[in-house]
Amino acid sequence: MEGDSVTLNTDVTEIPEDDEILWKYGAENSLIAQISRAAGISSIYDDVPDGRFRDRLKLDDQTGSLTITNTTTEHTGVYQLVIRGAKLTSKTFSVSVYARLPVPIIISNSSHCSSSSCSLVCSSVLNVEYQDKNTYSCVLNNPISNQTTH
Repeated sequence: MEGDSVTLNTDVTEIPEDDEILWKYGAENSLIAQISRAAGISSIYDDVPDGRFRDRLKLDDQTGSLTITNTTTEHTGVYQLVIRGAKLTSKTFSVSVYARLPVPIIISNSSHCSSSSCSLVCSSVLNVEYQDKNTYSCVLNNPISNQTTH
């Protein structure tokens, strides 16, 4: 969800002395982070490709894992981990960041009221559902969460 943090793990407990860790993002394979033990480099390139990562990337110097903090939907995409060492290892991560959902509001349209019934409208995408006597719920959902108003 937007605002959350996500950690992409290398599954390495400690980076060997001669290994190099590269983190790349997107179809352009933009280099966003790098660790090279031999060269003494531990760098984050958070100004590429368009500044969307500025002040949001954290690199674990021991494991090489990458954390994206305060995510937005712009961080959705494919991340590639490349470990160059005695052997070349590559892993791909697909990250989806969903926008937070607004809390739905149930609105009574008094111009559509009769003596026995009223028309209710949900402020969001889905309709109002009748629960039991004089109780209604409005549910707005996406693949990983929902917001409900009764």
